Amino acid sequence: MPVASDVVVLRYHEIALKGRNRPFFVRRLAEHVERLCADLPVGPVSRASARLLLPLHDPAAWPTARARLGRVFGLANYTLAHEVRLAADPGESLARVGDTVLAHLAGQSVRSFRVATKRSDKRFPLTSPEVNRVLGARIQAATAAPVDLEAAALTVGLDILPGRAFVSLEKVPGAGGLPVGTSGSVLALLSGGIDSPVAAWRMMRRGCRVDFVHFHSVPFLDRTSQEKARELARLLAEWELEAELFFVPFGEVQRQIVVAVPRPLRVVLYRRMMIRIAEVLARQHGAEALVTGESLGQVASQTLGNLAVIGAATVMPILQPLIGMDKSEIAAEAARIGTFETSIIPDQDCCQLFVPRHPSTRADPSAVAAAEERFDVPGLVAQAVARTERVCERFLPRAAEGHPSALGHGA
Repeated sequence: MPVASDVVVLRYHEIALKGRNRPFFVRRLAEHVERLCADLPVGPVSRASARLLLPLHDPAAWPTARARLGRVFGLANYTLAHEVRLAADPGESLARVGDTVLAHLAGQSVRSFRVATKRSDKRFPLTSPEVNRVLGARIQAATAAPVDLEAAALTVGLDILPGRAFVSLEKVPGAGGLPVGTSGSVLALLSGGIDSPVAAWRMMRRGCRVDFVHFHSVPFLDRTSQEKARELARLLAEWELEAELFFVPFGEVQRQIVVAVPRPLRVVLYRRMMIRIAEVLARQHGAEALVTGESLGQVASQTLGNLAVIGAATVMPILQPLIGMDKSEIAAEAARIGTFETSIIPDQDCCQLFVPRHPSTRADPSAVAAAEERFDVPGLVAQAVARTERVCERFLPRAAEGHPSALGHGA
Protein backbone atom coordinates (compact mmCIF):
# COMPACT_ATOMS: atom_id res chain seq x y z
CA MET A 1 0.00 0.00 0.00
CA PRO A 2 1.41 3.47 -0.85
CA VAL A 3 2.33 5.64 2.10
CA ALA A 4 -0.52 7.95 3.05
CA SER A 5 -0.11 10.96 5.30
CA ASP A 6 -3.71 11.06 6.48
CA VAL A 7 -5.64 7.85 7.03
CA VAL A 8 -9.10 7.17 8.39
CA VAL A 9 -8.74 4.25 10.79
CA LEU A 10 -11.98 2.25 10.94
CA ARG A 11 -12.44 -0.11 13.87
CA TYR A 12 -15.01 -2.85 14.22
CA HIS A 13 -15.99 -4.85 17.29
CA GLU A 14 -18.81 -7.34 16.79
CA ILE A 15 -17.33 -8.51 13.49
CA ALA A 16 -14.11 -9.41 15.31
CA LEU A 17 -16.08 -11.97 17.35
CA LYS A 18 -17.01 -13.90 14.22
CA GLY A 19 -15.25 -17.15 13.41
CA ARG A 20 -14.36 -18.55 10.03
CA ASN A 21 -16.85 -16.30 8.24
CA ARG A 22 -15.23 -13.10 9.57
CA PRO A 23 -13.62 -12.31 6.16
CA PHE A 24 -17.10 -12.18 4.62
CA PHE A 25 -18.24 -9.55 7.13
CA VAL A 26 -15.03 -7.52 6.77
CA ARG A 27 -15.27 -7.64 2.99
CA ARG A 28 -18.86 -6.38 3.01
CA LEU A 29 -17.90 -3.60 5.42
CA ALA A 30 -14.99 -2.53 3.21
CA GLU A 31 -17.20 -2.58 0.10
CA HIS A 32 -19.80 -0.39 1.80
CA VAL A 33 -17.17 2.16 2.86
CA GLU A 34 -15.69 2.31 -0.64
CA ARG A 35 -19.09 2.82 -2.27
CA LEU A 36 -20.04 5.49 0.26
CA CYS A 37 -16.82 7.44 -0.30
CA ALA A 38 -16.55 6.84 -4.05
CA ASP A 39 -16.69 10.56 -4.88
CA LEU A 40 -14.19 11.65 -2.20
CA PRO A 41 -10.39 11.96 -2.54
CA VAL A 42 -9.64 8.62 -0.90
CA GLY A 43 -7.60 5.54 -1.72
CA PRO A 44 -8.70 1.90 -1.62
CA VAL A 45 -9.61 0.37 1.72
CA SER A 46 -7.00 -1.99 3.18
CA ARG A 47 -6.96 -4.20 6.28
CA ALA A 48 -4.56 -4.07 9.21
CA SER A 49 -4.88 -5.86 12.58
CA ALA A 50 -8.67 -5.92 13.10
CA ARG A 51 -9.16 -2.50 11.54
CA LEU A 52 -9.69 -1.01 8.11
CA LEU A 53 -7.57 1.82 6.70
CA LEU A 54 -8.99 4.42 4.30
CA PRO A 55 -6.30 6.75 2.91
CA LEU A 56 -7.53 10.36 2.77
CA HIS A 57 -5.66 12.38 0.16
CA ASP A 58 -7.22 15.75 1.06
CA PRO A 59 -7.90 16.61 4.74
CA ALA A 60 -10.53 19.12 3.60
CA ALA A 61 -12.76 16.15 2.75
CA TRP A 62 -12.72 14.87 6.34
CA PRO A 63 -15.95 16.63 7.49
CA THR A 64 -17.89 14.99 4.65
CA ALA A 65 -16.26 11.62 5.20
CA ARG A 66 -16.82 11.92 8.96
CA ALA A 67 -20.56 12.51 8.52
CA ARG A 68 -21.01 9.69 6.01
CA LEU A 69 -19.03 7.11 7.97
CA GLY A 70 -21.31 7.72 10.94
CA ARG A 71 -24.02 5.91 8.94
CA VAL A 72 -21.99 2.77 8.27
CA PHE A 73 -23.24 -0.22 10.22
CA GLY A 74 -20.47 -2.48 11.43
CA LEU A 75 -18.14 0.29 12.63
CA ALA A 76 -17.49 0.59 16.36
CA ASN A 77 -15.58 3.88 15.95
CA TYR A 78 -13.26 5.66 13.55
CA THR A 79 -10.59 8.35 13.61
CA LEU A 80 -8.73 10.66 11.28
CA ALA A 81 -5.15 9.60 11.92
CA HIS A 82 -1.71 10.58 10.72
CA GLU A 83 0.57 7.76 9.68
CA VAL A 84 4.08 7.76 11.17
CA ARG A 85 6.79 5.41 9.94
CA LEU A 86 8.60 3.84 12.88
CA ALA A 87 12.36 3.62 13.22
CA ALA A 88 14.40 0.66 14.43
CA ASP A 89 15.07 2.52 17.69
CA PRO A 90 11.93 2.88 19.89
CA GLY A 91 13.14 6.21 21.24
CA GLU A 92 13.42 7.62 17.73
CA SER A 93 10.00 6.19 16.88
CA LEU A 94 8.36 7.98 19.80
CA ALA A 95 10.21 11.17 18.92
CA ARG A 96 8.62 11.03 15.47
CA VAL A 97 5.22 10.37 17.01
CA GLY A 98 5.70 13.29 19.40
CA ASP A 99 6.67 15.61 16.54
CA THR A 100 3.50 14.62 14.70
CA VAL A 101 1.27 15.20 17.72
CA LEU A 102 2.75 18.61 18.49
CA ALA A 103 2.52 19.67 14.85
CA HIS A 104 -1.22 18.96 14.90
CA LEU A 105 -1.67 20.70 18.25
CA ALA A 106 0.15 23.84 17.14
CA GLY A 107 -1.93 26.92 17.93
CA GLN A 108 -4.48 24.98 19.97
CA SER A 109 -5.26 25.49 23.63
CA VAL A 110 -5.25 22.15 25.46
CA ARG A 111 -7.18 22.21 28.76
CA SER A 112 -6.29 18.65 29.71
CA PHE A 113 -5.21 15.51 27.92
CA ARG A 114 -4.42 11.83 28.15
CA VAL A 115 -2.60 9.38 25.88
CA ALA A 116 -4.26 6.07 24.93
CA THR A 117 -1.93 3.60 23.22
CA LYS A 118 -2.94 0.32 21.60
CA ARG A 119 0.12 -1.79 20.84
CA SER A 120 -1.13 -4.24 18.22
CA ASP A 121 2.49 -5.08 17.39
CA LYS A 122 3.66 -6.81 20.57
CA ARG A 123 7.22 -6.80 19.25
CA PHE A 124 7.47 -3.07 19.91
CA PRO A 125 9.90 -2.91 22.86
CA LEU A 126 7.90 -0.54 25.07
CA THR A 127 4.59 -1.45 26.70
CA SER A 128 1.50 0.69 26.22
CA PRO A 129 1.80 2.34 29.69
CA GLU A 130 5.46 3.13 28.98
CA VAL A 131 4.56 4.71 25.65
CA ASN A 132 1.82 6.72 27.37
CA ARG A 133 4.27 8.09 29.92
CA VAL A 134 6.96 9.02 27.39
CA LEU A 135 4.59 10.64 24.92
CA GLY A 136 2.54 12.29 27.69
CA ALA A 137 5.63 13.87 29.20
CA ARG A 138 6.58 15.44 25.90
CA ILE A 139 3.06 16.78 25.27
CA GLN A 140 2.88 18.20 28.78
CA ALA A 141 6.26 19.88 28.42
CA ALA A 142 5.16 21.54 25.20
CA THR A 143 1.62 22.56 26.23
CA ALA A 144 1.74 22.80 30.04
CA ALA A 145 -1.65 21.05 30.03
CA PRO A 146 -2.53 18.78 32.95
CA VAL A 147 -3.03 15.05 32.51
CA ASP A 148 -6.56 13.83 33.23
CA LEU A 149 -7.08 10.11 32.85
CA GLU A 150 -10.80 10.20 33.64
CA ALA A 151 -12.29 13.20 31.81
CA ALA A 152 -9.62 14.62 29.53
CA ALA A 153 -10.60 17.38 27.10
CA LEU A 154 -8.27 15.76 24.54
CA THR A 155 -7.40 12.11 24.03
CA VAL A 156 -4.32 11.44 21.94
CA GLY A 157 -4.77 8.01 20.40
CA LEU A 158 -1.83 5.94 19.22
CA ASP A 159 -2.11 2.64 17.33
CA ILE A 160 1.21 0.83 16.96
CA LEU A 161 1.35 -1.63 14.09
CA PRO A 162 4.34 -3.37 12.51
CA GLY A 163 6.60 -0.64 11.10
CA ARG A 164 4.14 2.20 11.51
CA ALA A 165 1.87 3.99 13.94
CA PHE A 166 -1.31 6.00 13.60
CA VAL A 167 -1.79 9.15 15.66
CA SER A 168 -5.26 10.61 16.20
CA LEU A 169 -6.81 13.39 18.23
CA GLU A 170 -10.49 12.41 17.96
CA LYS A 171 -12.37 9.12 18.16
CA VAL A 172 -15.80 9.24 16.53
CA PRO A 173 -18.43 6.70 17.68
CA GLY A 174 -19.65 4.44 14.90
CA ALA A 175 -23.14 3.10 14.23
CA GLY A 176 -22.26 -0.37 15.55
CA GLY A 177 -24.07 -3.52 14.49
CA LEU A 178 -23.28 -5.57 11.40
CA PRO A 179 -22.63 -4.50 7.78
CA VAL A 180 -25.78 -4.16 5.70
CA GLY A 181 -26.51 -7.27 3.67
CA THR A 182 -24.65 -9.75 5.87
CA SER A 183 -27.85 -11.01 7.52
CA GLY A 184 -30.01 -11.38 4.41
CA SER A 185 -32.90 -9.36 2.98
CA VAL A 186 -36.19 -8.34 4.58
CA LEU A 187 -39.25 -6.34 3.56
CA ALA A 188 -40.47 -3.72 6.05
CA LEU A 189 -44.04 -2.44 6.19
CA LEU A 190 -43.60 1.35 6.12
CA SER A 191 -46.67 3.19 7.36
CA GLY A 192 -45.33 6.73 7.49
CA GLY A 193 -45.64 6.97 11.26
CA ILE A 194 -42.92 7.11 13.89
CA ASP A 195 -42.55 3.40 14.59
CA SER A 196 -42.01 1.59 11.29
CA PRO A 197 -38.94 3.59 10.13
CA VAL A 198 -37.25 2.85 13.47
CA ALA A 199 -38.07 -0.85 13.13
CA ALA A 200 -36.55 -0.87 9.64
CA TRP A 201 -33.44 0.97 10.85
CA ARG A 202 -32.95 -1.53 13.66
CA MET A 203 -32.99 -4.42 11.21
CA MET A 204 -30.47 -2.61 8.99
CA ARG A 205 -28.24 -2.33 12.06
CA ARG A 206 -28.44 -6.09 12.47
CA GLY A 207 -27.08 -6.54 8.97
CA CYS A 208 -30.29 -6.80 6.91
CA ARG A 209 -30.81 -5.31 3.50
CA VAL A 210 -34.23 -3.66 4.00
CA ASP A 211 -36.74 -2.86 1.27
CA PHE A 212 -40.09 -1.21 1.98
CA VAL A 213 -43.78 -1.65 1.22
CA HIS A 214 -46.28 1.15 1.77
CA PHE A 215 -50.05 0.65 1.64
CA HIS A 216 -52.08 3.66 0.47
CA SER A 217 -55.74 4.39 -0.16
CA VAL A 218 -55.65 6.48 -3.33
CA PRO A 219 -58.15 7.44 -4.77
CA PHE A 220 -60.19 7.29 -1.55
CA LEU A 221 -57.53 9.51 0.12
CA ASP A 222 -54.88 11.84 -1.30
CA ARG A 223 -51.24 11.04 -2.10
CA THR A 224 -49.62 12.65 0.94
CA SER A 225 -48.87 9.31 2.57
CA GLN A 226 -46.97 8.17 -0.53
CA GLU A 227 -44.90 11.34 -0.62
CA LYS A 228 -44.10 10.93 3.06
CA ALA A 229 -43.21 7.24 2.67
CA ARG A 230 -40.86 8.06 -0.17
CA GLU A 231 -39.08 10.69 1.92
CA LEU A 232 -38.74 8.23 4.79
CA ALA A 233 -37.36 5.60 2.41
CA ARG A 234 -34.88 8.17 1.08
CA LEU A 235 -33.71 8.99 4.60
CA LEU A 236 -33.31 5.33 5.48
CA ALA A 237 -31.52 4.59 2.20
CA GLU A 238 -28.69 6.83 3.41
CA TRP A 239 -27.84 4.04 5.87
CA GLU A 240 -27.85 1.19 3.33
CA LEU A 241 -27.17 3.15 0.09
CA GLU A 242 -30.17 1.87 -1.85
CA ALA A 243 -33.62 0.44 -1.22
CA GLU A 244 -36.70 -0.53 -3.17
CA LEU A 245 -40.07 0.90 -2.19
CA PHE A 246 -43.37 -0.75 -3.19
CA PHE A 247 -46.60 1.27 -3.24
CA VAL A 248 -49.63 -0.99 -2.81
CA PRO A 249 -53.16 0.35 -3.50
CA PHE A 250 -55.16 -0.84 -0.51
CA GLY A 251 -58.37 1.20 -0.60
CA GLU A 252 -60.34 -1.37 -2.59
CA VAL A 253 -59.30 -4.13 -0.20
CA GLN A 254 -60.54 -2.04 2.70
CA ARG A 255 -63.78 -1.24 0.91
CA GLN A 256 -64.60 -4.90 0.33
CA ILE A 257 -63.82 -5.77 3.94
CA VAL A 258 -66.14 -2.99 5.11
CA VAL A 259 -68.95 -4.37 2.96
CA ALA A 260 -68.52 -7.94 4.20
CA VAL A 261 -67.18 -7.83 7.77
CA PRO A 262 -68.52 -6.53 11.12
CA ARG A 263 -66.82 -3.40 12.45
CA PRO A 264 -64.82 -4.86 15.39
CA LEU A 265 -62.86 -7.30 13.18
CA ARG A 266 -61.99 -4.92 10.36
CA VAL A 267 -58.64 -3.65 11.63
CA VAL A 268 -57.34 -7.18 12.23
CA LEU A 269 -58.47 -8.21 8.75
CA TYR A 270 -56.82 -5.14 7.21
CA ARG A 271 -53.55 -6.17 8.85
CA ARG A 272 -53.89 -9.81 7.77
CA MET A 273 -54.40 -8.70 4.18
CA MET A 274 -51.37 -6.41 4.37
CA ILE A 275 -49.26 -9.29 5.64
CA ARG A 276 -50.44 -11.57 2.84
CA ILE A 277 -49.72 -8.99 0.15
CA ALA A 278 -46.33 -8.16 1.67
CA GLU A 279 -45.44 -11.85 1.77
CA VAL A 280 -46.08 -12.22 -1.96
CA LEU A 281 -43.94 -9.17 -2.74
CA ALA A 282 -41.21 -10.38 -0.38
CA ARG A 283 -41.01 -13.77 -2.06
CA GLN A 284 -41.01 -12.22 -5.53
CA HIS A 285 -38.03 -10.04 -4.65
CA GLY A 286 -35.95 -12.39 -2.51
CA ALA A 287 -36.76 -11.16 1.01
CA GLU A 288 -36.64 -13.79 3.75
CA ALA A 289 -38.79 -12.10 6.40
CA LEU A 290 -41.20 -9.23 7.02
CA VAL A 291 -40.54 -6.38 9.46
CA THR A 292 -43.25 -4.46 11.30
CA GLY A 293 -43.21 -1.68 13.88
CA GLU A 294 -45.52 -3.15 16.50
CA SER A 295 -45.07 -2.22 20.14
CA LEU A 296 -46.97 -4.57 22.41
CA GLY A 297 -50.24 -3.07 23.66
CA GLN A 298 -49.76 0.31 21.94
CA VAL A 299 -52.98 0.11 19.85
CA ALA A 300 -55.85 -2.35 19.44
CA SER A 301 -54.18 -4.39 16.69
CA GLN A 302 -51.04 -4.80 18.81
CA THR A 303 -52.42 -6.78 21.72
CA LEU A 304 -50.87 -10.20 22.19
CA GLY A 305 -54.01 -11.98 20.98
CA ASN A 306 -54.39 -9.84 17.87
CA LEU A 307 -50.70 -10.08 17.00
CA ALA A 308 -51.04 -13.87 17.05
CA VAL A 309 -54.09 -13.78 14.78
CA ILE A 310 -52.44 -11.34 12.37
CA GLY A 311 -49.19 -13.32 12.28
CA ALA A 312 -51.08 -16.51 11.47
CA ALA A 313 -51.89 -15.08 8.01
CA THR A 314 -48.37 -15.98 6.83
CA VAL A 315 -45.75 -18.67 7.26
CA MET A 316 -43.01 -16.13 6.61
CA PRO A 317 -41.19 -14.87 9.73
CA ILE A 318 -42.39 -11.48 11.00
CA LEU A 319 -39.66 -9.57 12.82
CA GLN A 320 -40.85 -7.01 15.40
CA PRO A 321 -37.77 -5.19 16.75
CA LEU A 322 -39.81 -2.61 18.71
CA ILE A 323 -42.10 -5.06 20.51
CA GLY A 324 -40.78 -4.26 24.01
CA MET A 325 -40.28 -0.50 23.58
CA ASP A 326 -42.67 2.25 24.61
CA LYS A 327 -43.65 5.24 22.50
CA SER A 328 -41.24 7.68 24.11
CA GLU A 329 -38.31 5.33 23.55
CA ILE A 330 -39.26 4.84 19.91
CA ALA A 331 -39.73 8.58 19.36
CA ALA A 332 -36.32 9.30 20.89
CA GLU A 333 -34.66 6.82 18.56
CA ALA A 334 -36.54 8.26 15.57
CA ALA A 335 -35.16 11.69 16.45
CA ARG A 336 -31.65 10.30 16.77
CA ILE A 337 -31.68 8.57 13.36
CA GLY A 338 -33.32 11.53 11.61
CA THR A 339 -36.80 10.24 10.72
CA PHE A 340 -38.90 11.82 13.48
CA GLU A 341 -39.57 15.21 11.84
CA THR A 342 -40.80 13.55 8.65
CA SER A 343 -42.88 10.98 10.52
CA ILE A 344 -44.91 13.62 12.37
CA ILE A 345 -45.93 15.49 9.19
CA PRO A 346 -49.74 15.12 8.88
CA ASP A 347 -50.88 12.85 6.07
CA GLN A 348 -53.80 10.71 4.97
CA ASP A 349 -52.70 7.11 5.28
CA CYS A 350 -54.80 4.00 4.81
CA CYS A 351 -55.04 3.47 8.57
CA GLN A 352 -57.45 6.42 8.69
CA LEU A 353 -59.82 4.95 6.12
CA PHE A 354 -62.83 2.90 7.24
CA VAL A 355 -61.49 2.47 10.79
CA PRO A 356 -64.16 1.45 13.34
CA ARG A 357 -64.49 3.42 16.56
CA HIS A 358 -64.17 0.34 18.78
CA PRO A 359 -61.97 -2.32 17.11
CA SER A 360 -61.60 -5.72 18.72
CA THR A 361 -58.63 -6.10 21.07
CA ARG A 362 -58.83 -9.90 21.10
CA ALA A 363 -60.15 -11.20 17.81
CA ASP A 364 -61.34 -14.80 17.89
CA PRO A 365 -59.48 -16.88 15.26
CA SER A 366 -62.60 -18.79 14.25
CA ALA A 367 -64.57 -15.56 13.83
CA VAL A 368 -61.75 -14.14 11.71
CA ALA A 369 -61.66 -17.24 9.52
CA ALA A 370 -65.44 -17.08 9.07
CA ALA A 371 -65.27 -13.37 8.18
CA GLU A 372 -62.65 -14.00 5.52
CA GLU A 373 -64.94 -16.51 3.84
CA ARG A 374 -67.17 -13.56 2.90
CA PHE A 375 -64.76 -12.00 0.41
CA ASP A 376 -62.21 -13.18 -2.15
CA VAL A 377 -58.94 -13.18 -0.22
CA PRO A 378 -56.69 -14.66 -2.97
CA GLY A 379 -58.25 -12.47 -5.63
CA LEU A 380 -57.80 -9.26 -3.66
CA VAL A 381 -54.18 -10.17 -2.85
CA ALA A 382 -53.43 -10.86 -6.51
CA GLN A 383 -55.14 -7.66 -7.60
CA ALA A 384 -53.20 -5.52 -5.12
CA VAL A 385 -49.87 -7.13 -6.08
CA ALA A 386 -50.59 -6.63 -9.79
CA ARG A 387 -51.27 -2.91 -9.23
CA THR A 388 -48.23 -2.32 -7.03
CA GLU A 389 -45.81 0.40 -8.11
CA ARG A 390 -42.08 -0.02 -7.52
CA VAL A 391 -39.49 2.74 -7.12
CA CYS A 392 -35.86 2.71 -6.06
CA GLU A 393 -34.27 5.14 -3.61
CA ARG A 394 -30.50 5.47 -3.80
CA PHE A 395 -27.76 7.23 -1.91
CA LEU A 396 -24.78 6.39 -4.07
CA PRO A 397 -22.16 9.15 -4.39
CA ARG A 398 -21.05 10.11 -7.88
CA ALA A 399 -17.52 8.80 -8.37
CA ALA A 400 -17.21 9.87 -12.00
CA GLU A 401 -19.37 10.87 -14.95
CA GLY A 402 -21.52 7.91 -15.89
CA HIS A 403 -20.47 5.82 -12.89
CA PRO A 404 -23.15 3.18 -12.14
CA SER A 405 -23.30 4.27 -8.49
CA ALA A 406 -24.24 7.88 -9.23
CA LEU A 407 -26.45 9.59 -6.69
CA GLY A 408 -30.06 9.53 -7.76
CA HIS A 409 -33.67 8.48 -7.32
CA GLY A 410 -35.00 6.11 -9.91
CA ALA A 411 -38.27 4.46 -10.76
